[in-house]
Amino acid sequence: MLVNCVVYENGTKLADIPVSEIGDHIHLPNCFVWVALHDATVQELAALQQAFHLHPLAIEDAQHGHQRPKVEEYGDSLFVVLHLLETEGLNATPARIGELNVFVGRNYVVSVRNRSEQGFSDVRQRCEREPELLATGPGFVLYALMDAVVDRYFPVIEALEVELETIEQQIFSAQDGTARGSVQRLYALKQRLTLLKHGVAPLLEGAGKLHGGRVPQLCTPSQEYFRDVVDHLGRINASIESIRDSIGTAIHVNLSMVTIEDGEVVKRLAAWASLFAVCTAFAGIWGMNFEHMPELKWRYGYAAALAVIASACGYLYYRFRKAGWL
Repeated sequence: MLVNCVVYENGTKLADIPVSEIGDHIHLPNCFVWVALHDATVQELAALQQAFHLHPLAIEDAQHGHQRPKVEEYGDSLFVVLHLLETEGLNATPARIGELNVFVGRNYVVSVRNRSEQGFSDVRQRCEREPELLATGPGFVLYALMDAVVDRYFPVIEALEVELETIEQQIFSAQDGTARGSVQRLYALKQRLTLLKHGVAPLLEGAGKLHGGRVPQLCTPSQEYFRDVVDHLGRINASIESIRDSIGTAIHVNLSMVTIEDGEVVKRLAAWASLFAVCTAFAGIWGMNFEHMPELKWRYGYAAALAVIASACGYLYYRFRKAGWL
């Protein structure tokens, strides 16, 4: 679906035009066309390929989707793939991961958004509010789109951190049945974190090509801005590694808590088993039924035997309670 098709001249919006009139404007000096699509069809991509002479391999990637984040050069043009991640999408089963494909040339920008309802109208408004930067060309539009996508990763990181803190509190709550649930939630959190990692790490590598070394000519005027994007990606990547380490520690702590709880149960069972063992030992001695046993003919032998058994068990119970086993 075509969202909009706008031609800009010297950083100022000139007009909204239909796709059929793109050829009349892209050859004008100091002009470029910005086309935005949502869940584009094969026919729409074919029309844009013909209008802008887009590379067939880039078009093939955009049609198939589910690409790894990347920045690829095709002659004097760029093809960029970005993952669109939202908190609600990561919590879904299966997780919903959107995708933004951006084609950038000397006189055009084509942004194709797939599997995501979160648009980029605010990015277009931002660019139009800064005509002096927009006048530098399509490279600034690419920066603005990348910056918007990366900024949307920060709320995802914050949501994952909050959930991790909640799980860590539950680990020490000592409630029955929380251990298994905590491990399941930690592994689910780790899976969502991995999805975010798959979106950030490759993009960090690709975005580095746009501000250091042999920078594509399209991005040279906005080179400093791309460095800011790389800085944000670096911070997010560091947060991901920190959360991953915390999840691993939380899993080990949770398993240790389970082991400690099992040890407490074993100690209680051992203490009660010791009490019954004393009773069994005395009963076994006095139950051997030999003819010459002094207690057998004593009038108070039975009561004395019960008293000895009760006293021994009471003493052991006192010691176990004092040691914290009962």
